[in-house]
Amino acid sequence: MKILVVNVNTSQSMSDVIDAAAKTAASPGTDIVTLTPFFGPEAVDCNFESYISAVAVMDRVLAYDEAFDAVVMAGFGEHGRDGLQELIEQPVIEICEASAHMAMMIGRSYSVVTTLQRSVPPIEDRLRLSGLADRCASVRANGMTTLEVDQDSASAMRAIVEEARKAVEQDHAEVICLGCAGMAGLEETITSELGVPVIDGVAAAVRLAEAVIGLGLKTSKVSTYAKPDAKRIDGWPLSEALGLRPRQAGPALRAGGRR
Repeated sequence: MKILVVNVNTSQSMSDVIDAAAKTAASPGTDIVTLTPFFGPEAVDCNFESYISAVAVMDRVLAYDEAFDAVVMAGFGEHGRDGLQELIEQPVIEICEASAHMAMMIGRSYSVVTTLQRSVPPIEDRLRLSGLADRCASVRANGMTTLEVDQDSASAMRAIVEEARKAVEQDHAEVICLGCAGMAGLEETITSELGVPVIDGVAAAVRLAEAVIGLGLKTSKVSTYAKPDAKRIDGWPLSEALGLRPRQAGPALRAGGRR
């Protein structure tokens, strides 16, 4: 099976971290292809950047012209998952929901440790919309931007451990979810410090994607995630319109993602 793992920002160093985490988690025989968007923010820390990222992720997946079995969106609670589910039939697994699902299998309550305080409300909203909020003890911010997490792993580790400790001792969390794809690889250190299970969303999403693929399941198209009605969308796909990738031959790409 082949799983596309899509970084939601344009940082190649973060794509490398995501790629390593995904390949470490993948089962033998699973082919991981990590994609970086053609355009968008170098890091996603607010709603404005998240909406731009959503378009970039959809654009990047549709530009991939080989067969694949599932997509993992490596952005914690970012926008765009629902739109991508409409455009393709393969399962789309987002790392926020994947980590929460996994956490609830091994503990009664979980907490998320993310980057900035402004990232907390969107994560809370995603968990509520997904029906996963009832057992979330807290969403805590470590005060570092996504870029800072990417560039200074030592400081990020200290800040994440501090907030995770508060989540366990004050909020009574039994499992910690890392609330940023750039935090992948920190699980063992945090577990050794605090003695609680720690879940990296990239790893959780890859494993859940393998399970869904293994069961032969695809995204339901009966209603909510039916393909968009065919219509002209000016400037779409955006990366092609901007000359960021070679123009493909044939008629204009429609909203449904098929020529």
